[in-house]
Amino acid sequence: MAKMRFFFDYECPFCKKGYEYYLEFIGEHPEIEVEWRPIEAHPRPEDHPPHTDLACAGYYAARELGADMPAFFAAMFQAVALERKNVEKVEVLCDILKDILDTAKFRAIIESGKYAKQVEENNDLAYEKSGVWFVPALRMNGKKLDAEGGIGVSREAVRDFLKGQ
Repeated sequence: MAKMRFFFDYECPFCKKGYEYYLEFIGEHPEIEVEWRPIEAHPRPEDHPPHTDLACAGYYAARELGADMPAFFAAMFQAVALERKNVEKVEVLCDILKDILDTAKFRAIIESGKYAKQVEENNDLAYEKSGVWFVPALRMNGKKLDAEGGIGVSREAVRDFLKGQ
């Protein structure tokens, strides 16, 4: 089984598009296991809000709580990339996710900082160890697909990447 790392940020409309392309084609590739790596396109101390560190940690909290992950992704991309909600506040995240998971448990996990280190590790893996410049960025079997700044990735590029071309 091939393992693919998918680096993304919920605030990035190009990541939303790349994720949608991935969903179109992944059914044709049951041999690919995806390792989701939520990262911050503009990590602190950059002055480029919204900072999405809590949203990135939210991915792991939602997974821990057994949330419907496709619904989680859809809600997060809609709220952050399209509606530009301020996900630097836990109460905003809870409002976004109120129909998807137990927000009291989610809040407790986020406020505990349980996954803050994981977000830092993802950022380091992407930017320091995997050569990511723009997201979405995919890595598999020594190959990489990176978004172009201001452009993203094309449907064809994602399709070809998943085929191993």
